[in-house]
Amino acid sequence: MRPIYLVLPLFLIAAFQLAPHWSLLFGLSCALLLTLRTPVISLAKIWSTRFLQASIVLLGASLNFKVIMDSGPQLFFTTLFSIILIMLIGSLLARIFKIPSPLHQLISAGTAICGGSAIGALSGVLKADSLSIATAMGLVFLLNAVSVFIFPPIAHGLQLSQEQFGIWAALAIHDTSAVVAAAQIYGEKSLEYATTLKLTRALWIIPLCFVMGIKHRFSGQQKIPWFIFLFIGASLLFTFLPQLSEHIAPLKVASRTGFSWTLFLIGISLNRAQLKEIKINSFFFALTLWFITLGSTLYFVLSIKE
Repeated sequence: MRPIYLVLPLFLIAAFQLAPHWSLLFGLSCALLLTLRTPVISLAKIWSTRFLQASIVLLGASLNFKVIMDSGPQLFFTTLFSIILIMLIGSLLARIFKIPSPLHQLISAGTAICGGSAIGALSGVLKADSLSIATAMGLVFLLNAVSVFIFPPIAHGLQLSQEQFGIWAALAIHDTSAVVAAAQIYGEKSLEYATTLKLTRALWIIPLCFVMGIKHRFSGQQKIPWFIFLFIGASLLFTFLPQLSEHIAPLKVASRTGFSWTLFLIGISLNRAQLKEIKINSFFFALTLWFITLGSTLYFVLSIKE
């Protein structure tokens, strides 16, 4: 396979708007079925990094700081507390399940904040390897898909109100699209609560990446990545210049496409030997962390009744 042939699958991914997890599967299939030469793999690794950084910057355009200002201190501290708690529990479970860094940080961030977007942003800060990114993305997307199907029946069984379900979905489901899907099933009011809280939760990508960047800089592992400042700048620009709002939708599509390209290129840069390194304890780590998140947020939501 020649490097020029990478253009065709990237075009197909953009044309059909493949979701990131399907793009990852597409890339993995190509890696397993085709004999890829070293120049192709090297090119894929280089461009996956570039697409990832560009996608993160574009993602900043859709993160509006006014959401936090308008939502009030209660939602602010609710999301902050849940994120800190999940990240701390993730660090503890990582020792129990013997999950290496940065894999456990990526899975914890994906569970705590915003699924693939958080993993993508943090992987650039931590300079995570392709296998860690692919593993974290795959596990989080799997549990994310399960959430859409099981959350509404559980909520109906517990007779949760529209507000309660919206809060629960926003705090316990990984990705924004899955939060919206589950909340739509439960009701319109639920969707309003879920969307507002989920957007507030997603904004924590920015300070988390900044803190992790500073931490790794002082530990001597790397410098603070430049693209995080561009990410913050894009968010501030589109928050306080409302005349730019008409450009948010296409930039959001471009960011999503960039993430999909990134995941495809990460997929084809892997091989059978690397895939064999994925251990079952990574799955149980992600599953346990998700169950703890699900249970603790459900307990919080049920307490709202009282």
